[in-house]
Amino acid sequence: MPRAPRSSHVLALAAWAALASLPAVAQPAGAQPAGGRTSPPQTQEDDYTRYELLAPGTGQFRILYEVTATTAGAPFFFNVIRKGSVATDERVLDAATGQPLAWSVVSGAQARAEGHPTADLDAEWIKVVLARPVPPEGEARVVIDKTYKDDKSYYRQGDTIVFDRVLGIRRNAVVLPAGYRLVSCNVPSQVLATPDGRVMITFQNPGPAAAPLKITAVPGLAAFTPRWPTSRRRPPAGVAVSQADRLVDRAHQDREAIFRLQAPETHAWEIEHDYTETRPGIGHYVHVLPAGTGADTTTVRNLDTGEMLTMAALTGADLRARGIDAGEPVAAGARVLAGAFPPVASGRSVRLRVRASHADAASYGLEGDELVWDQAFDRPRNTLVLPAGWTVVASAMPAVIDETPDGRQRLVYENARPDVLQVLVRARRIR
Repeated sequence: MPRAPRSSHVLALAAWAALASLPAVAQPAGAQPAGGRTSPPQTQEDDYTRYELLAPGTGQFRILYEVTATTAGAPFFFNVIRKGSVATDERVLDAATGQPLAWSVVSGAQARAEGHPTADLDAEWIKVVLARPVPPEGEARVVIDKTYKDDKSYYRQGDTIVFDRVLGIRRNAVVLPAGYRLVSCNVPSQVLATPDGRVMITFQNPGPAAAPLKITAVPGLAAFTPRWPTSRRRPPAGVAVSQADRLVDRAHQDREAIFRLQAPETHAWEIEHDYTETRPGIGHYVHVLPAGTGADTTTVRNLDTGEMLTMAALTGADLRARGIDAGEPVAAGARVLAGAFPPVASGRSVRLRVRASHADAASYGLEGDELVWDQAFDRPRNTLVLPAGWTVVASAMPAVIDETPDGRQRLVYENARPDVLQVLVRARRIR
């Protein structure tokens, strides 16, 4: 599987910046779904919020909220306007195309009537008209840009600025005003620099409760241009990744994977792997087949449209002849599968879902009457689904544990650190 390019977050920042030049496109407040049908209940995932603190003393901060609508057929997405905050300068972008979306502010009652049956009746909601209804087996990715004024969350104490806010979204970043240095942060976080030299605090919250974040900062940081490390620098002994890979916003990384284990006697599992392609000009997904493997059942879906990519069997020589970038060196005789999608334009992106089957007796199988899984996870978010009829009795790494709709046990591993999790799980049959 190709690694996520380091430029993805920089490209996302550029897309957010482009919102400032887009007009606010409004939709009549009373608009109904086609044919008068009521939309299905709203579901969503991949939430990420970036708070940019504006001038000290104003109580204002810009919010850039990325979210994915996942309810098949839904024509709208609803985002609550937080009570106690005054929202202005709202704009909405379709993340796939970079184009503005129509929106309006509606009551909780209208949000309930049009697709969000649990919407708070006492709150106001931003109603986003999606570029197209969420496709079956697909998604709709949205960026909501708004400015809040909330003197209780963002205020001054002398020269110190304080951002004190309970954050319900699990992946967040806070950007300090230019020239301010971080003094304190009460939630374990990465500290990074934006391309224009502002300090950014970013974190994942793996727990079930909202994060009571409190950040303080003071002036005293001279303007600077970040020095982006390169992957050529060799990491120190015992460190598996370079400085370049370690100094990225871990919360914002867009890769996630689900491992669905088959019967342990088979040593096999299916992996479902989602990622966002942001590199301009890239229009292929390339899967290099390991030497000696037989037929490959890898499938790739464009989640923005719901369409499956047609996978062609090629060689490394074919890739070079066609000018296809595999993202890694590929020998001329290597067997590859390649699927085409519309090449990514600047400011646009494509979300792909790859499904493949794997087998490895060294990392998955039986030891006596116990199932054993022992493999490294390098992505920030990974889910392991046990075979039907098995229950976990040991997990070396902390996980959130629940059940899938069909009753299989599921273990969710989130890793906010830029290293790998060596996940060891043992399970036994349910009597």
